[in-house]
Amino acid sequence: MLIDFGGTKEEVITRKEFPMAKAKKVLKDETIAVIGYGVQGPAQGLNMRDNGFNVIIGQSPEFKKDWDRAVKDGWVPGKTLFPIEEACERGTIIQMLVSDAAQKAIWPTVKKHLKAGDAIYFSHGFSIVYREQTKVIPPEYVDVILVAPKGSGTSVRRNFLSGAGINSSFAVGQDFTGRALERTLAVGIGVGSGYLFPTTFEKEVYSDLTGERGVLMGALAGIMEAQYEVLRTNGHSPSEAFNETVEELTQSLIRLVDENGMDWMYMNCSATAQRGALDWKPRFKKAVLPTFRELYKRVKNGEETRRVLRATGAKNYRELLGKELNDLGTSEMWQAGKAARALRPKEPEEKRVKSTVGTKGRTSN
Repeated sequence: MLIDFGGTKEEVITRKEFPMAKAKKVLKDETIAVIGYGVQGPAQGLNMRDNGFNVIIGQSPEFKKDWDRAVKDGWVPGKTLFPIEEACERGTIIQMLVSDAAQKAIWPTVKKHLKAGDAIYFSHGFSIVYREQTKVIPPEYVDVILVAPKGSGTSVRRNFLSGAGINSSFAVGQDFTGRALERTLAVGIGVGSGYLFPTTFEKEVYSDLTGERGVLMGALAGIMEAQYEVLRTNGHSPSEAFNETVEELTQSLIRLVDENGMDWMYMNCSATAQRGALDWKPRFKKAVLPTFRELYKRVKNGEETRRVLRATGAKNYRELLGKELNDLGTSEMWQAGKAARALRPKEPEEKRVKSTVGTKGRTSN
């Protein structure tokens, strides 16, 4: 289906064009091995299982927290839950859903179990695009495919349970079987995509790394901290500073943007807010554009990935990460946020249960 995205027409694949019945037919003889039960693994694995696909989990038992989580979610050791090496041997589509650093570490194990006609699946272009750093180089006798949901694992699962689905990009990096594209789209529908849009491994990782460091996470958090600090320095209370920085954005304004766009949000705000936003928007763009250009340059030339692999490969990384996240969570701004969230009106119990509980065999259609 051709969709007009701001004057440029792009082709997208919807559930109507590639229905669940077709996806099941394409993958009827496949065993999908989800490698890793940390972030994306649970969401994609559970969604495919609920949609009726033949799915198994590969998870290192040494990581007891993730192994136990898989068992709690209904995966059965020896039947649908295996150590990574055994899962790779049993699977025909191997989903590499461990972290990027872990993919580098386990690749020799995964590679030796790849058979002619298997597919190696990624949800991020990192390992393939930066193969000189990761050494993840698939053999010529497998399909190399990508489905990248545009959201966290939590969002992938929540959207599936609500029936909304989540947007995903897709790409074929290597087509050995002649079936790589249909396998890609079938798995994309199976994991709960609302629609799929084409990309390449390179474009996916360049846009993803830029977005995560930029608007989606890094820039957003940094801008919030800067505004909160200015308000507090000028005598505003933590509650007032947090509400004007975070709460109003997440609970009101961003929802208007989601419904109909930024202009719609502006139209539904006061004249004073409209005028101020329109006057200051160009100044913020001018201030941050050089930073984004530098960020994209570092992503493209591999500096960012070298940093990621070096940092996450350190033996004490989990300890250091825990400290960084603790410092963030215990900062005054996010402690104020904890208090603000506790004051929000509670959802009715019936609505809350419906939004969080899945049913066996439920599809995302």
